[in-house]
Amino acid sequence: MPAIDALSDTQTMQLALTQARFAAAEGEVPVGAVVVRAGQVIAVGSNAPIGQHDPSAHAEMVALRAAAKALGNYRLLDCELFVTLEPCAMCVGAMLHARLQRVVFGAADPKTGAAGSVLDLFANPRLNHQTQVLGGVLAAQCAGLLQDFFRNKRKKLPASNKPMTEK
Repeated sequence: MPAIDALSDTQTMQLALTQARFAAAEGEVPVGAVVVRAGQVIAVGSNAPIGQHDPSAHAEMVALRAAAKALGNYRLLDCELFVTLEPCAMCVGAMLHARLQRVVFGAADPKTGAAGSVLDLFANPRLNHQTQVLGGVLAAQCAGLLQDFFRNKRKKLPASNKPMTEK
């Protein structure tokens, strides 16, 4: 049987973007995640806090839960997580507990990013597990999807709720 080629970072981020589009179609903030082990996708997730009435249902958390279930272990050793937006502190904490080998993200998050933008939880040398981090993979596409989503949401706001613009 021929060996299956491992997906590249760009190909895997494209899969995460597909998950982000699924989230947007459901009215969720378009963030998608993919967990890979040995070059093969083992789990995916898309943002679902609104639909699931669950503040922890970020795309990364959904994907981590599915990966843990698929592997029968909450430790996701030798796994990598790809996500379209820089993870928040909650998601980084779960990633560290899962012992991910590597995290790859697309767009930086200057408001809540915990992989270098606001905080860098992965860089703390006192933690008992070190995870490799790579940001900026397909950043423009990932950011563009988010920008389009919020631009469309603002267009749908009643005039009384729109922010005032400067002259």
